[in-house]
Amino acid sequence: MAIERLVEPTASDDKEEERIEISLRPTTFAEYIGQEHLKNNLRLAIDAVKKRSDGSTLDHILLYGPPGLGKTTMAGVIAHELGASLRVTSGPAIERAGDLASILTNLKDGDVLFIDEIHRLRRVVEEVLYSAMEDYKLDIVIGKGPAARSVRLDLPRFTVIGATTRTGSLAGPLRDRFGIIHRLEYYKEPEIEQIITRTAGILKTKIQPDATKLLATRSRLTPRIANRIFKRVRDYADVNGDGIVDSKIATKALDLMEIDYLGLDPADRNMLKLMYDNYGDRPVGLTTIAALTGDETTTIEDFYEPYLLQLGLIARTPKGRVITEKGKKHLQKSGNKL
Repeated sequence: MAIERLVEPTASDDKEEERIEISLRPTTFAEYIGQEHLKNNLRLAIDAVKKRSDGSTLDHILLYGPPGLGKTTMAGVIAHELGASLRVTSGPAIERAGDLASILTNLKDGDVLFIDEIHRLRRVVEEVLYSAMEDYKLDIVIGKGPAARSVRLDLPRFTVIGATTRTGSLAGPLRDRFGIIHRLEYYKEPEIEQIITRTAGILKTKIQPDATKLLATRSRLTPRIANRIFKRVRDYADVNGDGIVDSKIATKALDLMEIDYLGLDPADRNMLKLMYDNYGDRPVGLTTIAALTGDETTTIEDFYEPYLLQLGLIARTPKGRVITEKGKKHLQKSGNKL
C-alpha cells in the first residue's frame, strides 16, 4: 500500500482530515484567496445571469489545473454566489448511463452539478451528457430488442462544473460544450501566507508571522498542502510546545517531516537523484522514471512533475525529462553527492 505523502496535492482518504478540510473552505468570492483573474471573470458571468430575467442559467464551466488548487472549493463558491444548490459527484462514480440519468432527473432549475475528474467519465455516460448539457434533454431507451423505443425527457436548466487535472484526456465534443473554461494557477507565496493565517484563525491556533512565512515557502504554492502542513505543525506545537506556532517550532516540525526549503519531500529528492545517478545529463523517458521510482506514469505526470517543472528543477524535452542545473544544485544542498 502506498504511503501518503504530506505534500500530496490530492485529497486525503482520512474522514477526520476531510471533515476539517471542508470546514476550511471559503463560501464566497470575498473569502476565496487568490485566483483573482478567475474570480473576476466568474463574478462578471454570475452578475450578468442574475441581472437577466429570462430564466437563463450560467454557462457550463470547466476548471482545470494541478490538484489541490481549489477547483472543488470554487464550485461551491459559484453555487453559493448563484444562490443555487450544489450536487457533487465524480467521473469514476458514474459507472452507467442510468446513474447519470438518476442524478440529472433529480436536479432542479438553476442547480449546479459538479463533476470532479470529469475526464474519467465512461464514453457511454459522456454521450448521455452531451444532449443534457446542450439541449437539456435526456434520451433514454425503454425495453430491449425489437420492442425497444427511445424516449426524450425534458430536464431542468442546470449548470455543469467539470474539474480535471488532464484536459488532454477530455473528449473534444465534451470540452466544446463548456462555455467557460479556466485554468487554476499555482498561488503566490503571499497568498499562501494569507491562507495559512485564515486557517489558523478558524482552527483557533496562534501563529507568528515569521512562522507563517516559513510554512508558505514549504507548501508548494498549493492551498491543500499548506493546510495539511499547518495542521501537522500545529500538532507538533501542542505536543512539544505551548500550542503557539513560531519559527523555531515550525522549523523543528518541518525537519521531522523531511520537507526541505523548497517544499520537496524525500520522494521528490529520490526521483531527482535517481534521474541523475542513472542518466546524468541525458533525457529520461517517463516510463523509465516510473520504473526507477516504482510509481505509475500518471503519478509522475500529475503529482511529481508539475511542481518540479514550476521550480525549474527538471525540464521536458522531445526525448524525455532532464534534470536542470538548478535541480543538481538543489540535490547538492540537500546533502546528496553528485
